[in-house]
Amino acid sequence: MRPPGMINPRPRDRIRPLAVAHGQPIRVLIVDDHPLVRQGVAAVVAAESDMAVVGEAGDGRQAIDLFRKLRPDLVLVDLGLPSVDGIGVMEAIRSEFPGSRFIALTVYQGDEDIHRALAAGAQGYVLKSAPPSQLVGAIRAVAAGLRRIPPEIASRLSDRGPGAGLTAREIEVLKLVAKGRTNVEIARELSITSGTAKWFVSNILSKLGVDDRTEAVTTALERGILHG
Repeated sequence: MRPPGMINPRPRDRIRPLAVAHGQPIRVLIVDDHPLVRQGVAAVVAAESDMAVVGEAGDGRQAIDLFRKLRPDLVLVDLGLPSVDGIGVMEAIRSEFPGSRFIALTVYQGDEDIHRALAAGAQGYVLKSAPPSQLVGAIRAVAAGLRRIPPEIASRLSDRGPGAGLTAREIEVLKLVAKGRTNVEIARELSITSGTAKWFVSNILSKLGVDDRTEAVTTALERGILHG
């Protein structure tokens, strides 16, 4: 029986175990825009005899460049990065290096955050509030070709409610709704008619299963569709 949260990937998603030479550590790249967080994570990783930190990046573009240069075995990546966010980092690297491995290490725990990260290529998802042992376990699991999703995160994903089908344009409208814009103002900013803006807002309310704009914004923030 597999430990909770250690998921054997479906055949089409299967990742091979790392071909690490005997005695060689798992080479980890840490990506986070907060130096203190990077320092703390690096200390946790460096304390393990089978792991080594090969580089650190403070933003998305630097992470992509460092990956090309260092070719790490695994990347620990925050989702809320400047220049290119964590989702963009994973998508960009995977397009160039399909076998790359990622663990999302983040404060985000909304179901949409989790879904987007896994869809972008994360094989693990660890909250920054988790104990170091959970991070270390996730690194070893992903290196072994498994997926590691903590039970509480898997539960959020399985309970994923309505609203998963918001389009990029609807999210753009929702961001303006969150700023208090009226339909007329939304129409002006997006160069659409006020009728079209009203239609977008109506669609958003329907997809989120809510009755008004305030509830839509609250729900979107809770679920990670928007971030404050």
